[in-house]
Amino acid sequence: MERQHFEQEHTIFRDSFKAFLTREVIPFQTQWEHDGMVSREVWRKAGDAGYLVPFADPQYGGAGCRDFRYDQIISEELAYINEAGFMMPLHSTLCAPYIDTFGNEAQKQRWMPSLVSGERILAVAMTEPHAGSDLAGMRTQAIEQDDVWILNGSKTFISNGILADLVIVAAKTDPTNPHSMTLMVVEEGMPGFVRGQRLKKMGMHSQDTAELFFDNVRVPKTNILGVPGQGFYYLMQMLGRERLALACSAIAGAQAAWQTTREYVLERKAFGREIAKFQNTRFKMAEMKTEIDVGQVFVDRCVMDHNTGRLRDDIAAEAKLFTTELLGRVVDQCVQLHGGWGYMMEYPISKMYLNARIQRIFAGTSEIMKEIIGRANGLA
Repeated sequence: MERQHFEQEHTIFRDSFKAFLTREVIPFQTQWEHDGMVSREVWRKAGDAGYLVPFADPQYGGAGCRDFRYDQIISEELAYINEAGFMMPLHSTLCAPYIDTFGNEAQKQRWMPSLVSGERILAVAMTEPHAGSDLAGMRTQAIEQDDVWILNGSKTFISNGILADLVIVAAKTDPTNPHSMTLMVVEEGMPGFVRGQRLKKMGMHSQDTAELFFDNVRVPKTNILGVPGQGFYYLMQMLGRERLALACSAIAGAQAAWQTTREYVLERKAFGREIAKFQNTRFKMAEMKTEIDVGQVFVDRCVMDHNTGRLRDDIAAEAKLFTTELLGRVVDQCVQLHGGWGYMMEYPISKMYLNARIQRIFAGTSEIMKEIIGRANGLA
């Protein structure tokens, strides 16, 4: 189907970004997977090209463009080339808006220019060894002392955990109230801030996921985002945005898996003819294409609703649930259609399969999405 929500300037941006990926990302993907992280150089190049934090106001070096369709294009094009490590959406679409929305003017002047340029890389630290989707169960805490907060605890599964220069950390600041949290920006080099080893994962091998440890880290009060104690509600405000970005990526990933499988079944022969000519293959491909097209229309509508401030959290949860579950079904079926070659890492579908599995877990599991949707419809 023709996608009608993009305009000419979006097409120009997509072509430009696609050329950037062809030049600066695709040739290095194998090396990054071997290294376990992307290079800092590619972050600076992305900043130089204007692809990082495009919504930032011009006084901070940004374009002042708050149209989520540009975020969508970046998420899609990264998914089309199956690049799971270069987490531009995490940096620009998820993390930077915390500073933009809850940061004061001094904080924006201090941090935003380097985030736009790619000189500094962002991460957000919510998940803990004993608390994933249950944010109220986190144990990391901070105690106010004079002009600082003393931060202690640990976080795990932190994307950009090794490369990040600024980490937005959620910490309990009132032990009597499970929802009293504060968001604080921990900077590289602060005494007591230690990164664990890069975690070894099933997929996403070019993503520097790590544990982070905080041992009496003295975080200046000038590094607190917003009002102390309100961090839980700030996190809730931003999760819908994150889930929409993941939906954009997931539906694009499903499309990429379908396309590479289409190319394969048109070339691969069995019993003297292309396997695309077998009815089972045609039917499976047709079923997947139908679901992908339906999902794409829904996601595009969600993007436009987000642009106008009308996207509800439960609808964002629906988008994340549907697209990530669909991605899982599609990559599994596409591996099957590849036969034994689908299990070989030399074929793109194998890596797509490995990278896709986490989508149903991070930013809230599929089960959490169902809870959100059910409660929003009066079912709790």
